[in-house]
Amino acid sequence: MRLVLQRVTRASVRVDGETVGAIGPGLLILVGAGEGDDVVEAQRLATKTAELRIFADDEGRFNRSLLDTAGEALVVSQFTLYADTRRGRRPGFSAAAPPEMAKPLVEAYAAHLEALGIKTARGRFGAHMLVDLENDGPVTIIIDSADMERPRRG
Repeated sequence: MRLVLQRVTRASVRVDGETVGAIGPGLLILVGAGEGDDVVEAQRLATKTAELRIFADDEGRFNRSLLDTAGEALVVSQFTLYADTRRGRRPGFSAAAPPEMAKPLVEAYAAHLEALGIKTARGRFGAHMLVDLENDGPVTIIIDSADMERPRRG
């Protein structure tokens, strides 16, 4: 999975003129699911997101997490995070999980954030969405599960 975390003072997403999700201070999270991703990976990334220290403490240092700040999350699916631009002028998306696989993974990610105690709003999977945000900092972090250390099994 690939995530783009944007620290925000506020963010919202609209579909057909209707606001379907909105948050105050916290993270706007763009989530892309790739071939081979699973629910365990989605939950692991949600925990990483919740615990990542990218919010300032009293001295202005990145020492506080989404959990520490009682920040909110707005989760928006975005298959274009798997764009392959190596050839030609039109990106390919063959590495993105098909919608029937991606939708439950994005939902598992959001649901795990909620289970961790984070107020979580969502975009609408597969819809054309208009996302409005006020990036705080700006702070933007990219996480790719392929680059993360895998937990040992057994």
